[in-house]
This record gives sequence, structure tokens and C-alpha cells, in this order.
Amino acid sequence: MGITEDIADGLAKDAIEAADRLGDDRVIDEVSRTLSNTSQTTQEAFLTAVRVRLAERRARGVLLSFLKDAPEAPKPD
Repeated sequence: MGITEDIADGLAKDAIEAADRLGDDRVIDEVSRTLSNTSQTTQEAFLTAVRVRLAERRARGVLLSFLKDAPEAPKPD
């Protein structure tokens, strides 16, 4: 990735962690608004990274729920 995407992804990760810790999704919105005042390009990369990370979290939850109910795979002899 380029510097913009790298910075935006790191910021997205930190913002999601802060929102989780505080129980307040407005953290992500405020960071996004702050970015929009200085760099629309960085804001767009940030929002994309947030969406991708949250989508992965939801998808992993679905995957884990399937695996939780799955029988154990047979062990090779």
C-alpha cells in the first residue's frame, strides 16, 4: 500500500479499538470529520479501511459460528 493507505489503515484500526473500548461509534465519525477538514483523500482511505476491518470482523463471527457447531474432523491414522 501507499503512505496514504498505510496511515489511514493504522488510524482506522486505532479508531475501531477506541470505539470498542469506549462503547461509542462516534469516535470513528469524529476522526472521519477531522480528516475531511484537511485531506479528503485520507478520509476516503480511512473510511474504506474502517468498512473493510468491520466487514472482516462480522465475517469472522459468521465463520466461527459455523465452526462452533461443526463436528470434529476425523484424525488421520
